[in-house]
Amino acid sequence: MKQTLLTGFLWFSLQAGAQPLQQLSLVQAYELSQKNYPAVRQKDLVRQTAGISVGNLQKGYLPQFSLNGQATYQSDVTSVPVSIPGFTIESPNKDQYKLVADVSQLIYDGGLTKEQKSLQQLNAAVEDQKVEVELYKVKERVSQLFLSILYLDEQLKQVDLVKTDIQTGIKKVEAQVQNGVAFKSNLTMLKAELLKTGQRATEISSSRKGLVEALSQFLGQELSETVKLEQPVAVVVAADPAIDRPELKLYNEQEKLIGQQDKLITARNLPRASLFAQAGYGRPGLNMLKNEFAFYSIGGLRFNWSLGGLYTKKKEREQVQVNKKMVEVQKETFLLNTNAQLKQQQAELDKFQRLISSDEEIIALRRAVTEAAKAQLENGVLTANDFLKEVNAEDLARQALITHRVQLLQARINYQTLLGK
Repeated sequence: MKQTLLTGFLWFSLQAGAQPLQQLSLVQAYELSQKNYPAVRQKDLVRQTAGISVGNLQKGYLPQFSLNGQATYQSDVTSVPVSIPGFTIESPNKDQYKLVADVSQLIYDGGLTKEQKSLQQLNAAVEDQKVEVELYKVKERVSQLFLSILYLDEQLKQVDLVKTDIQTGIKKVEAQVQNGVAFKSNLTMLKAELLKTGQRATEISSSRKGLVEALSQFLGQELSETVKLEQPVAVVVAADPAIDRPELKLYNEQEKLIGQQDKLITARNLPRASLFAQAGYGRPGLNMLKNEFAFYSIGGLRFNWSLGGLYTKKKEREQVQVNKKMVEVQKETFLLNTNAQLKQQQAELDKFQRLISSDEEIIALRRAVTEAAKAQLENGVLTANDFLKEVNAEDLARQALITHRVQLLQARINYQTLLGK
């Protein structure tokens, strides 16, 4: 019984989780799109690659083993040209053999391994931040789709208002036609306009469906065809905003990476020291005068300092400085362009706020005219055609307000997006 209940609960949970979303906010849309975008999986791959590289570098401090062998024949060998009665010094054979096992333990590498590990970690941070920059661009596309759907929702509301006005006119004209005080053509005209308005609603609904499906693809989440989008909260624009874009963090990480390359140049040109031990078998052994196969061993401290890098060290550092200046120029260019865009968006904000204020006044006046036209139509002193003109004039004024409100919201979101908020 318990197992049956548990199975039923799990099935219900899965079904509930698979249900299309009925309501969505812009913040939710951002979060879902960030999780669903394929590039986000690259972040884990970058971390894995960095972990493997750092692990391999760390193994440089483990004992290193090698096995070497050689067989040679030489044209001459060392000999002692001294003749001692009763004593013969045998010269080594010209064919010689050697098999050596070598083990070494690094004890000092000038900090090269440490700097290489830091370089790998900083390189991973740069690649990770590049993904963040790409993900941030997705926000722009998501906000465009989201606001486009909101705009169409407002258009549908406006269509309903126009329908209501036309239906009111139809009722008034129907009564007049029945009383013989109005022509039937006036009624026909109003009904045709009502059908035309219905077509307009159908077109808007069809466009909305396409936008919802496109948004669903970005989110990786099925959305209901009638999903309700929450109106984004109007954001307040600061007087002197600070830019906090992922691109700036990318430039900072690149500067750190370039600085680390300079440290690596220094470490690469420092001496190295290691302990070593060798065990060998060959002819001759360590005793060159003993012409037979023998085991032998050697141990000690090995010191190595390659001075070839000193020839290129200066130029390598000059290249590092050039790379650093290139990043600085890119950063300055980005800030210049972003600040210019912010100024442009600020001007757009001011413009739309003034237009909205004007739209509201126009709508109030147009509404008064439409109400008067309804009364005149009812009293038979206004034709259906003239009535429709007033209804359409108010409709255009309301559409302008809808457009300007959405444009204002888009400008505010764009402003915050440019800031990195």
